[in-house]
Amino acid sequence: MARAAAAAVLLLVVLGLAVRAWLPSDAELAGEVATRFEKASGIALRVGSAHWALRPSPVVVLEDVATAQAVPITLRRMVVRPRLAALWKRSIAIESVEIEGAVLPRASVREFRGRWQPDDGSAALGAAWTLAPVPLERLRVRELVWIDRRDIALAYDADIRFDARWRPREAEVWRTEVQPPARLRLVREGEEDRWRTLIDVANGTWNGSTRLEEPGDGRLRVKAELTAKEVDVGLLVRSFGRRTVIEGRANGQTEVDAEGADPSELLRRLHSRTRFSIAPATLTGFDLGRAISSAGISRGGTTALDSLTGVLDTQAGEDGTTLRYTDLKARSGVLSASGNATVRNRRIDGQAAVDLVDGVVGVPLKLGGTLDAPELSLTGGALAGAAVGSAVLPGVGTAIGARIGQQVEQLFGGDDARGGKKAPAAPKSR
Repeated sequence: MARAAAAAVLLLVVLGLAVRAWLPSDAELAGEVATRFEKASGIALRVGSAHWALRPSPVVVLEDVATAQAVPITLRRMVVRPRLAALWKRSIAIESVEIEGAVLPRASVREFRGRWQPDDGSAALGAAWTLAPVPLERLRVRELVWIDRRDIALAYDADIRFDARWRPREAEVWRTEVQPPARLRLVREGEEDRWRTLIDVANGTWNGSTRLEEPGDGRLRVKAELTAKEVDVGLLVRSFGRRTVIEGRANGQTEVDAEGADPSELLRRLHSRTRFSIAPATLTGFDLGRAISSAGISRGGTTALDSLTGVLDTQAGEDGTTLRYTDLKARSGVLSASGNATVRNRRIDGQAAVDLVDGVVGVPLKLGGTLDAPELSLTGGALAGAAVGSAVLPGVGTAIGARIGQQVEQLFGGDDARGGKKAPAAPKSR
């Protein structure tokens, strides 16, 4: 939603420029907005229609707006309600902006990077015009659709009330396409750059506080501490058009941090760290028991767990968000496991050590495949050892053979000698 707010602010500046014409016709207003927008950004703008009125209250309406891009940014309707008293003083003060039916393709939004002036836009208004201390008091957004790099379209609504310096006094962002609706609320605490943060999502809550810092050089830094309670992981991920291999209700602590020159860059560099616990939990897409007993690649099935704990790090980047799971520990009856995994561009890469008979033996497993088709298998050396072990003693013998096979593989230069990753050491026998 920070991107939506920034886009609205830029359009506000353009509208402020159009006011310089003083009482233009509707056609002149549409042409002025398009001309000023292209001059400021270098990208042409088509305005289907424009209308302004002073009575009963000042209002400017733009409809059927689209940028001249391969995949255009479109806007069905935008209503701007300026404060007339401020206009007489050549000051831009907007009571509210209402945006309806905006579509923002990620690639098209990225084309605007570096095109806008780094200041607040007052220079573009000319010496006779200034921005009020609170240029925009309220922004309302309905049906804003963000299309990500994988062409997943997600619709958002928002209602933001601003203080000076574009600080939200209250903000609410929600998605009504999912049930129950996902909702984020921010409430400013006094005059400090600190907000009480309330998130209702996936039949649970993720509440805490967020603060904004200015370390210098025009940079912004945001930090948040949140507590997750009974969040349905599967429902959470599906609410945003994604898939997961973990099902269950999560509890835990989350820390969020990001640094950037503007709100858009903050989102592009967003980092979070969550220490979570899920009890009970289900792994979907593979069956641990079948992978061990068959000593081969396992696809499909599920694994029911009494509990799953670990740490999830997420890091946003230009090519998507990378998820790193570390310190994973799972338990199901007499079976326990530990390991780590990375999910990047929907591909899974990880390792696990599975203990059978309450820690008597550790079986090395490799996690791979994609979120759509995850795979679980033994490494090459462990697979050969498992075949020997099964001939000696079915069941536990297979596991023991796999463990011996892995050790031989490392000793004589298996995956490690080829530059691969080391399999995790087996937990010590108890």
